[in-house]
Amino acid sequence: MDYTINRLIADADFKDVDARTRAALADKGFGILTEVDVTATMKKKLDIEMRAYSILGACNPKMAHQAIEIEPRVGAMLPCNVILRDVEGGVEVSAIDPVASMQAIDNPELHAVAGQVRDLLADAIAAI
Repeated sequence: MDYTINRLIADADFKDVDARTRAALADKGFGILTEVDVTATMKKKLDIEMRAYSILGACNPKMAHQAIEIEPRVGAMLPCNVILRDVEGGVEVSAIDPVASMQAIDNPELHAVAGQVRDLLADAIAAI
């Protein structure tokens, strides 16, 4: 099973894809709780140069609340990370597949919520 939902935005500007990704996520009810500029962090901490790479911690509050009500410790696996990375030919956007990540928890009710979140994330990624 793949663990991410992926899309390559060909010949695109990283900042443009970032803005488009945020808008697509917002249209599906996700807010951005955390942001990590991996490129800047690697430069600062390790003095390593790397291509643009960022991690957005996306959360759909309604779905997160449902999941936490079903399985209170699921918060350890939230928010849903979405990465943007500069690759040959464009910018790749990858979102965690919540169904894959929730396989570690034996709870069919939670898996149903994860499926709904996966659909929302897949729709957002497709809309970028």
